[in-house]
Amino acid sequence: MAMTNTQFAVGVHVLALLAGSAPESLSSEEMAGSANANPVHVRRVLGRFRDAGLVASKPGVGGGSHLVKDPATITLADVWRILHADGHVIGLHGAHPDCPVGQSIQALLGEIDRGAQRALEDELVTTTIAQLADRAVAHGDLRAVA
Repeated sequence: MAMTNTQFAVGVHVLALLAGSAPESLSSEEMAGSANANPVHVRRVLGRFRDAGLVASKPGVGGGSHLVKDPATITLADVWRILHADGHVIGLHGAHPDCPVGQSIQALLGEIDRGAQRALEDELVTTTIAQLADRAVAHGDLRAVA
């Protein structure tokens, strides 16, 4: 069974929720409920966004998070870069150096990974959080679950 990293999807979901609820703050529990994710997972993602200057958070009862950057300026490529700091699309492994394939496979996969990263970012840079939030609102109330 393959493992899937959901940080990107949860991150985009959270930012769209925050864009739709602005200027109000939302708690990590509210966002987790909407994203159907663990609040700890949501807080980890929010921490990365705080470090990148996208959101501000107030801890404790009555606290929550809100956007501090205009969602029209946050692209999905920005979100990808923040949450995938290692820059890899393909998970690379440590091949055995004595294996004829292992001697070159890392470099070959690295080339493919760099191309995939460029293609992914070229696609993601065309959409902003504001655009997604607007499209989500057209399909229903962003605050209905949160």
